[in-house]
Amino acid sequence: MNKISEIILLLKKEFPGKDPKPAKSDQLDVLIATMLSQNTTDKTSYRAFMNIKNDIGDWTAVLKAPLNKLKNAIRVCGLAEQKTGNIKSLLNTLRKEKGALSLNYLKKLSDDDIYNDLLRYKGIGYKTITCLLAFSLGRDVFPVDTHVHRLVNRLGITKASTADKTFEQVKDLIPKGKKFLLHTLLIRFGRKVCKAKNPLCGSCVLFDICEYEDKEIRYSLSKKTPEENNFIILEHI
Repeated sequence: MNKISEIILLLKKEFPGKDPKPAKSDQLDVLIATMLSQNTTDKTSYRAFMNIKNDIGDWTAVLKAPLNKLKNAIRVCGLAEQKTGNIKSLLNTLRKEKGALSLNYLKKLSDDDIYNDLLRYKGIGYKTITCLLAFSLGRDVFPVDTHVHRLVNRLGITKASTADKTFEQVKDLIPKGKKFLLHTLLIRFGRKVCKAKNPLCGSCVLFDICEYEDKEIRYSLSKKTPEENNFIILEHI
């Protein structure tokens, strides 16, 4: 058994239940929700997304709304001016090119074609598109945000300096059909145990196979039961 398969097996025991499945929510909803999640927490980006839905309405209403109204709705998640401009630009281009505020056309495209199509937009990078592929289109891809980047490198699966580099190194190492499963397991693991500043190595089921250099020190400091926190924004969109 290779290391990634062992990690999946151990984390499934730690987080029992049915394998998580993407909700396949509306593509535009997922894309914009992920844009809002950049450089902030899941909770604040979810609040910003719901502010849009509750205070403004659908994406047609968002396109017509004054910039300040959208900016105020998403201010809670930070970078409001930048994100407002990016969202407005995306919606304007979709209206001009497709005649509708919809990304349904992506369903017929390959993963590579979707990356090529969406990377031209400001505020949309590989992580954002990979989240769309996984959470909305049900594709077998592995989103890498800052949290997953930290975990994959601590575990010694990759040695990369950025999330994008981690994505490139790890994407072909994960067994077929297990990428979304591993992503969601790692997110839960990172929130419950392998936290950014104070990892609870004393409670870690992956301790023996982890390559985190400070794990012995952290083990002695953290032999306690961690708090539960499994909020994942894209499961609620």
